[in-house]
Amino acid sequence: MKKILLKLFNKKLYQEYKESSKKKERNNTYLNKVLPKLDEILSAINSKEEISFLHSGHLGDVIYSLPLIKEISKNKKCNLFIEVGKKIPQNVPNQNHPFGDYFLTKNASEKLLPLLKNQNFISDVKIYNGERIDINLNLFREMPINFNIDAVRWYFHLTGIHANLNEPYVSANKHQNFNNNIVIMRSLRRQNDLVNYSFLNDYKNILFLGLNDEYISLKKNLSNLEHYESKNFLELAEIINSSKVFIGNLSFGFALAEGLKVPRLLESGPDFPLVYPTGANAFDFYFQKHFESLFLKLYKN
Repeated sequence: MKKILLKLFNKKLYQEYKESSKKKERNNTYLNKVLPKLDEILSAINSKEEISFLHSGHLGDVIYSLPLIKEISKNKKCNLFIEVGKKIPQNVPNQNHPFGDYFLTKNASEKLLPLLKNQNFISDVKIYNGERIDINLNLFREMPINFNIDAVRWYFHLTGIHANLNEPYVSANKHQNFNNNIVIMRSLRRQNDLVNYSFLNDYKNILFLGLNDEYISLKKNLSNLEHYESKNFLELAEIINSSKVFIGNLSFGFALAEGLKVPRLLESGPDFPLVYPTGANAFDFYFQKHFESLFLKLYKN
């Protein structure tokens, strides 16, 4: 009742009341829910020689957790468990997500494991089956912070440990059959409607690696676009690692390109800025002229 009366008759006091309530809720969440788990994580890092991590997805979120695991692996043996079939809470945006109501499907996890097992800083990678976990990487979703920061940094704030993001944190060989392609992965979600890819019709060897409906959508403006469906995500990473330039929006594909540190362009979404390219030969763009000029800069490099 107090809230309603303030809103109707005293907007200044209402805003102060609203802000005070928000701070109180945030502090309660931190003290009662998050802080005890952060203390457990710190205790495990300080006392154990072998650390087990858990992640339930999304795919890109798993990739963005790798810098933390790689950094901790310099002093610890690290194992990673992948949880399959965890339902997405109603408060987490998942509109048009290819996995529907789930963070990670069985099929996606089977394609993901070969890539994760190829990372030599991870001692063991398995599907989660109730094993004891030291660091639940999903805890970032419970932290009372604004998530519009670089996604890779979510995991730094679970541990207080930061990695050098200028260095690669995904490892893959070059692909034998693809070399120097312009590689594109553009999901149907989080597209920037201020840009158009049609200027790439002037270029050859353009390869799309995403889903078939994503390919069909982009093919309407890019007639010379070819499509290849990789057998798993390790092969996907190998093709991206062999590219001349990678272009993608906020999706799993760009997460791989960022981890591999290939020449890359990020189509940033005006409504959802959550990833920021770090290191050499990496740019993001919102507007068409910048898209074209930055692409040319990487292409000629």
